Amino acid sequence: MAGAAAAAAAAVASGISARPAAPRRAVTRRCARPSVVRAAISVEKGEKAYTVQKSEEIFNAAKELMPGGVNSPVRAFKSVGGQPIVFDSVKGSRMWDVDGNEYIDYVGSWGPAIIGHADDEVNAALIETLKKGTSFGAPCLLENILAEMVISAVPSVEMVRFVNSGTEACMGALRLVRAFTGREKIIKFEGCYHGHADSFLVKAGSGVATLGLPDSPGVPKGATYETLTGPYNDAEAVKKLFEENKGEIAAVFLEPVVGNAGFIPPQPGFLNALRDLTKQNGALLVFDEVMTGFRLAYGGAQEYFGITPDVTTMGKVIGGGLPVGAYGARREIMEMVAPAGPMYQAGTLSGNPLAMTAGIHTLKRLTEPGTYEYLDKVTGDLVRGILDAGAKTGHEMCGGHVRGMFGVFFTGGPVHNFADAKKSDTEKFGRFYQGMLEEGVYLAPSQFEAGFTSLAHTSQDIEKTIEAAEKVLKRI
Repeated sequence: MAGAAAAAAAAVASGISARPAAPRRAVTRRCARPSVVRAAISVEKGEKAYTVQKSEEIFNAAKELMPGGVNSPVRAFKSVGGQPIVFDSVKGSRMWDVDGNEYIDYVGSWGPAIIGHADDEVNAALIETLKKGTSFGAPCLLENILAEMVISAVPSVEMVRFVNSGTEACMGALRLVRAFTGREKIIKFEGCYHGHADSFLVKAGSGVATLGLPDSPGVPKGATYETLTGPYNDAEAVKKLFEENKGEIAAVFLEPVVGNAGFIPPQPGFLNALRDLTKQNGALLVFDEVMTGFRLAYGGAQEYFGITPDVTTMGKVIGGGLPVGAYGARREIMEMVAPAGPMYQAGTLSGNPLAMTAGIHTLKRLTEPGTYEYLDKVTGDLVRGILDAGAKTGHEMCGGHVRGMFGVFFTGGPVHNFADAKKSDTEKFGRFYQGMLEEGVYLAPSQFEAGFTSLAHTSQDIEKTIEAAEKVLKRI
């Protein structure tokens, strides 16, 4: 342990902050679409051979300090090979690692960086808030402001409870639907991930799928006994589950657009069918909009598709890159939550002033005209370009996007559910992934994760990414 820590310290002391402050300019107003000036060492220009030596040294030390060397499993690169990239800084659409390599980023901290990394306006607001303190553990005005913004934007939400992560949001929503309906069973979909709470780790996607884990050890059978599963995009399977469990199902949970089994959109009529089935059976419909909230539209997937659920969970974008989560519903349901009602849920850092500030200023930017049209254009151009490159180079690929969320699979498709997604050639994806890293493009390190664009991505970023993809696809 001491040796690992010493190695890590030595790596830091040797100067891991490879990106000098001067060579890049700050991203200014979004509408200007400025590009970020290259760091002194650039993968794209080939000014230095691509190397990950410092990343390897730091990660090797990390494996002695943290399980698998990471604090979230997908980061470990288990499904794409090689060792993780250790990052030093981010700005706009770019990331710089500790070896000085520069990347165009399509992970966006797994979604929250929708206006770009380290936005100047958000950072300035955070600095002012920081001067007042980092945590109150008591009410503050900022909670009211962000709550009003969320309520005015999201069709299903009349009251909201802030928490600190998407997992917490889904845990709170689960307890809430059971308390409100007096029922215990829930339906979720294969490959959908709703955080790592026991009840949801049944046929879950995300890191569980990436690591090839069936269901997590340590989860008691009793915790998942009331969790029923079916294939995504299969309304008949849901209807059958309701018929087999009459009067027992509290809610249907789903990602309205799947992002944790790769990018999988709903088929026409699927969300409408779920809305009808839940109403007919006295159950609640829960949209897990941790990824899709404020990303597909200002009002989330429910605004985009015109389907209003009973309960919504949110995260990522509403914290502007700081830890945050939330769940909300109509007043009648939310008044079950303590102290208004008997369902208990609490959190010391919930409504943290820093997270509230980042969320407020991020959402303000998203209300600017043309925001979602721009996201739709750059993301569509990206996906079409990559698929065209695949066709030119003889690879079977499919994919798609909705606004600022996308994904591609190494299979001819179509991909409508997790079983379809698993037909993808994950070994080929791993080779593609490593090749894209060498070309200066950072994608999600799993075939079973969606990608994200931001308002900071430029047409030049998209063009360079497509050129990189064609180059890599030719050689794999």
